[in-house]
Parts: sequence; structure tokens; C-alpha cells
Amino acid sequence: MSMPVELTDEQIEQLGHEIDAIREEVMNDLGQEDADYIRRIVRVQRSCEAGGRALLMAGILPPAWLAGTSLLSLSKILENMEIGHNVMHGQWDWMRDPKLHSANYEWDTASPAEEWKHSHNFVHHTFTNIVGRDRDVGYGILRMAPDQPWKPVYLAQPLYNWALAGLFQWGVALHDLEFERIGKSKSLREAGSQSLRILRKARKQVAKDYVVFPLLGGPMAPLILAGNINANFVRNLWAYMIIFCGHFTEDAEMFTEDVLENESRGHWYLRQILGSSNLEGGKLMHIMSGNLSHQIEHHLFPDMPSNRYAEVKPRIQEICQRYGIHYNTGRLSRQFGTVMKRVARLALPGGKKGSTGMEAAEPASAESDQRGAELPAAA
Repeated sequence: MSMPVELTDEQIEQLGHEIDAIREEVMNDLGQEDADYIRRIVRVQRSCEAGGRALLMAGILPPAWLAGTSLLSLSKILENMEIGHNVMHGQWDWMRDPKLHSANYEWDTASPAEEWKHSHNFVHHTFTNIVGRDRDVGYGILRMAPDQPWKPVYLAQPLYNWALAGLFQWGVALHDLEFERIGKSKSLREAGSQSLRILRKARKQVAKDYVVFPLLGGPMAPLILAGNINANFVRNLWAYMIIFCGHFTEDAEMFTEDVLENESRGHWYLRQILGSSNLEGGKLMHIMSGNLSHQIEHHLFPDMPSNRYAEVKPRIQEICQRYGIHYNTGRLSRQFGTVMKRVARLALPGGKKGSTGMEAAEPASAESDQRGAELPAAA
């Protein structure tokens, strides 16, 4: 198994032991402070939703409509990113609170929880950035790695990429259907049953935001409808930006299936680090991103409560520096710019296989480049 970093198998195993130790230490330290954090976030999210929907009832006044739409957008972002995504990863199962347990939670988006947990928690987190195994590489419609065969339709991806961004919740829901497997490893009956589950969930979402709440507003219905449409659009665009910055920046590595051969836990940790990208920012930005601004830490510890990622980040950076592993981090503007560069570059034929496809891109800034540190001796 080849990796774009010069480490012996013994060093990679030692890396795995060090990361395991961090996880064990933090998970054994979880307690009331962590529980208070997530419950506080839930209260804020619910208050934002209630306030936003109430203000939209007075939407004939432009300041009320703008404030209501903004609060509803904030509510949807918090619910999807810091609450829904992380609850369904099992980050809060240890609390034994039925309302915050991964087995029970259903989030405010078009994709049913059970479908998403399979495609995301299992497929994506197991096969992160492996072309042909991780279906999140391009979401079935974008070419994001040189190892993906080029097709003429990809010439238009810099344009339809924005359609995916604006309709992201619907793209994720349809993505769960795994169209490429239908009639092959997925039977038509299975696909039909799954389609019905997605349709039922989508129908509830449409009814809630675009029928029930507007009708409750009586003569304000058109303004409430417009506010809900805008709130969903803002949430979709924000989720798209955070998720794409997590895996498709210029320095995010892509892998071929041969990396799975005899892959140890240490090798898996290494792949998560190399295939993920972080975002720098303040506490509010981290919360708004569901702490997926700490994408590296999230992929190392997907079931660790998200409020702990900032705590373990310096320790992971120090490990990466000692082992000479690039720790990919940067401002949102820079990281998203390189994502758009990748989208545009790989719309064209070519690209060196087994690489990021961005060899012609500018090198990472010195402040974020952790390469070149002295390697620890093999154990």
C-alpha cells in the first residue's frame, strides 16, 4: 500500500497508538460540561427557529422579514451541522438522552436519517477519498480526482456545481439512492423501497416549510414562503461550502483502492489526515460549521463530541509535525478558492492519476505547511 508520505509501517503503527491514546483520554473525560454544551446549542437553535418564524409572520415589514429569514437560516444551519450531523454520528449517545441519540434522531433535511447514516457514517468515513469506493468524491456528478474517467459532461461542472450547492439537501438525498448500483448490486425492489422512504421524508419537508407554515400566516403566506425558501438556500450553500472545503481543497489527497490492501488502523488514521482539510476561524464559525472546520479531527474521531475537537487539534498538529505529515488548514476564503480551482481544473481532461490533480496549483502557505519535520525513529 502506497501513501504520499515517507513513513515505515512501524512508524505508522506508532502514529496509530498515539492517536488512539488521545481518543481514549478524551472519551473517558466526557461529563456534565459536554452535556450542557449540546443542550445549550439545542436551546439556541430552537429559540432561533421560533423567533425567525414569528418575525416572518410580520414579514410585510422589511426589517422583520430580513431578521426572520436570518434567524431561520441560522436555526437550520445549527440543526443540520452542529446538532443533526453530530448526533447521528453517535457523539452524544453516551448521555442516554433519547432526544439526542443517534438511533432516534431525525434531522430537518430531505435525506432520511437511516439512509444518510449508511452513505455517510459507514461508506464515506470508512473509504474516505478513495476513488471508486467513497461515493462522496464528486457526489456522482462531479470529477474531483484525476482517477475518475473524464467525460464531456464534466466541461459544464463549473456551472452545475453551483446548482448542487443551492440544492444541496436534495442532491444528498438523491445521492443516497446509489443510481450506479441499481440493476447490478442493488435490486430494483430495494431501490424502489429506498425511493419511497426518501419521497416520504421529502414530502414532509416540503409540506412543513412550503405549505403548513405559509398557510398559518394567512395573508403573509407569500412572504413566509419566500423566507423559508431563502433560509433553506442559505443552509444548503453553507453546508456545501463547509463539506467541500473538508475534502476537496488543493492539498486534500485522493486515493486508489490499493490503499485498502492490509490497511491497519494506523494507515486508516493517516489516510483520514491526508484526505481532510481544516478551516481557521473563531468560535462562532466553528459552531456554525458543526465543528467540521476541524475536519481532520472529525475524521479521526467521528464519534467524539464536536466541542472537543478544538481541544485535541494542537495535539494532532504536533503529531503531524513530528511525523512529517502535512496538516492541511487555512482560512475559509483560501480553502474554498482552491476547491473552485479543483472543480475548474478537473472539468478538463487529464490530471496525473494517483494525485490530487492540482500539481500546477500554488503551494500551501507557510503558516499552514507542516511538512519537513524530523521523523521519529521506527519503534
